[in-house]
Amino acid sequence: MKNVPTFGEWLRDRLIARGYDLGPRGGGRSRFAEHAGISPPTVGRLLRGDHAAADMRVLAAVADALDVPFVDVLTHARVLTADDVEAIRRHAPTPPTLTPEQAADGLGIVDPEPRRVFLATVAALRPLSAATERHQQQE
Repeated sequence: MKNVPTFGEWLRDRLIARGYDLGPRGGGRSRFAEHAGISPPTVGRLLRGDHAAADMRVLAAVADALDVPFVDVLTHARVLTADDVEAIRRHAPTPPTLTPEQAADGLGIVDPEPRRVFLATVAALRPLSAATERHQQQE
């Protein structure tokens, strides 16, 4: 079985990789705390692996400060399992498909000439998908 790092180990590795000196007098914990908008004692608890008391706001602040997806932090903190993440992805709604005309409307491209250029550009970039759509409509 793979040796999976604890949340504290994972966080420590991320902080060191980003240049935070976590030594006794390095100031890295305080700098990260300030950057994340959380208290230095909270950072200490997280590094010791005491993240059970951390609320979602703290974990979200860690994700933002590290510029990593929130779901990664939740997975490393063992709030979510890999199976949970896969289930969420499977059940995520599919975003609606926009027509080029709807995209132009949404972007506020109403002047006829820029709109024509926009639509022509989209058509030039979508030759395969347009052919696929026509084929599907014929079936």
